[in-house]
Amino acid sequence: MSTVEIEVGDLRVKTVVFTPSDLVVTLADGRKISTPLDWYPRLKNAPAAARENYEIMPMGIHWPDLDEDLSVAGMLAGNRAR
Repeated sequence: MSTVEIEVGDLRVKTVVFTPSDLVVTLADGRKISTPLDWYPRLKNAPAAARENYEIMPMGIHWPDLDEDLSVAGMLAGNRAR
């Protein structure tokens, strides 16, 4: 079995923006990750104030009012919230 190493770049979150249908996260290196809000029911159904109250963590984003955490690696892998 062999292992493939992939350089993923800088995964630090710079900005978080909500559109009516998507969560758009801009990374420190300029990449943007856009994922459907349907993948994150807690965020989709949350009031705007709760969505805007987030904390940028070393490896992702935390919404304390919603008890929701998303990792950048998970978003890049296409993982939905469970």
